Formats: sequence, C-alpha cells, structure tokens
Amino acid sequence: MNANVAKCLLVSKVLVADGMMSDEEKQFLGNMMTKLGLTAEEQRRVIDLEDWDAAEPIVQGLSEDERRSIVELLVDAASADGRLSVHEMATVQRVSKALGLKA
Repeated sequence: MNANVAKCLLVSKVLVADGMMSDEEKQFLGNMMTKLGLTAEEQRRVIDLEDWDAAEPIVQGLSEDERRSIVELLVDAASADGRLSVHEMATVQRVSKALGLKA
C-alpha cells in the first residue's frame, strides 16, 4: 500500500464513523482518489475499507507537515455534507493522536 491509498483509507475511516456516507462525502472521496491517481483496484480497496488498519502506520512515516495536512483533510472530508458528527470528530481526534499530533 502506498501513502496515497493510506490517506484515502483514513478519509474513508472518518466518513463511515457515523454509520453513513452522504453523497457529498462519497463525491469528496471519489475526487480525492482521482486527484491522487489511485487505480480502479486501489479505489475498490478504499471503498471496501480493505486493510484500513494498515493505513495509520504508513501515514505515521510522513513528515509532521504532511500529517497535519492529512488531519485537515479529514476534517474537510467529514464536513463535506455540511455536518461534522460527534462520531466523525472523535475519529479525527483518534487518528490525529495515532499520527502523533495533538488534536
């Protein structure tokens, strides 16, 4: 798994935290996967949440600035439908902590 797939998996993890993914959130994720150049197979793996637990260790190896950018991206993704649920925010905070950042 490469860093771009790992980033998308973390976004997926946040988007499903509240038990549903809105059309706006699906579009955000789709646009992100396209922008990062994920193959059709990689996109399927992200959508199926395949190996999502392997994503955090990969992203932990990135620079602090990159990790901060990813956390900002997670908040943007979770807010794509105009709402930031308690479950989504809790997941963002947990991922932020796992990446060695203060929430």
